[in-house]
Amino acid sequence: MDSMEVNKAIASVLVAGIAFMAASLVADGLVHPTRLKQAAIQIELPKEPGAAPAAAPEPPIAALLASADVKAGEKIASTVCAACHSFDDGGKAGIGPNLYGILGSPHGHMAGFDYSSALKSKQGPWTYDELNAWLTKPSAYAPGTKMTFAGLSSEKQRADVIAYLRTLSKNPEPLPPVPAQTATATATATATATAPAGGAAPPAAGTPPIGPMIAAASPAEGKQIAEKNCAVCHSFDKGGKAIIGPNLWGVVGGPHAHMAGFDYSSALKSKQGPWTYDALNEWLTKPAAYAPGTRMTFAGLPKESERAAVIAYLRTLSDNPVPLPASGAAPAQSGESGNSQAGTTAAGEAPAAQQTPTGKPAGGETSAEPAQAGPPAAGDNAAPAK
Repeated sequence: MDSMEVNKAIASVLVAGIAFMAASLVADGLVHPTRLKQAAIQIELPKEPGAAPAAAPEPPIAALLASADVKAGEKIASTVCAACHSFDDGGKAGIGPNLYGILGSPHGHMAGFDYSSALKSKQGPWTYDELNAWLTKPSAYAPGTKMTFAGLSSEKQRADVIAYLRTLSKNPEPLPPVPAQTATATATATATATAPAGGAAPPAAGTPPIGPMIAAASPAEGKQIAEKNCAVCHSFDKGGKAIIGPNLWGVVGGPHAHMAGFDYSSALKSKQGPWTYDALNEWLTKPAAYAPGTRMTFAGLPKESERAAVIAYLRTLSDNPVPLPASGAAPAQSGESGNSQAGTTAAGEAPAAQQTPTGKPAGGETSAEPAQAGPPAAGDNAAPAK
């Protein structure tokens, strides 16, 4: 290739470059783009740590614990926890630690178990509120925990599980008091719901006499209710042993602390006189109101017909059943003597005593693993508090 051809090639490149630059200058002069006032895509920058709003604290679980269902809690725990944990006294660790006696114990309560640093760093015992926060979202309660469970979003389910865990102890922790605001709100709601319409006079304070309804109630129906709900904590046969609560043979007409040797709460020990029909009705309506400070966790039976049926059944648990109250008879006072407090016999009715099998805790529970799901008819249903 001669020098002329080389010069032509170089000239072509130069001309092309000059032409491109000239075109760019002309374009800049002709086109004037408008800049956007803000970006088309907004990217949120993380706020300063101090500026982040505080997370809303978990509400106290005390109010729900008072009416929690222990059996439901046991079922939930068996479904979602049993793959990693054992629940029996002295049980071995699985993937997670044994949970017997967890409530009221340190966070690292099982000796020899390799807890995560996240839980080892937690000070103090597993309280009701601590367990509630943990079960809500373990990873938020103890960041870095080995626990892979996401949590229970339902507050009712958490209360049921905690109520069940409470029973895994020979000396269950006392239930926490219900906050005053919660109790006031509940009372207000109840009063509003039951207020008479049309300006009618409000009903008299206290529970109305149950006598007429007991006379017409079915002991067989009461037995079904009692066996379904009370047998976890009580036995019914003559001479039967205490379980979580006392044996109920002879409770009607007997003293409030009628079973010798059973550790009743001070709330029931302070009650004078026998278990009259009306006293049992008030107790079954709301144990916490009848005997503030009782260890009974059951919230009460709202249906008067169910209470009457249960009391009618309890009446039969005696060699000498207390006479049925006559319809319209004045209610007996709790200071009256054992077998005369209920009033006169209605048409001479005095059914023979019925003996029932001792109730067994559901789900293979032992007496060392108390459950308090149902409404024990009379007497506390918990072992002495720690």
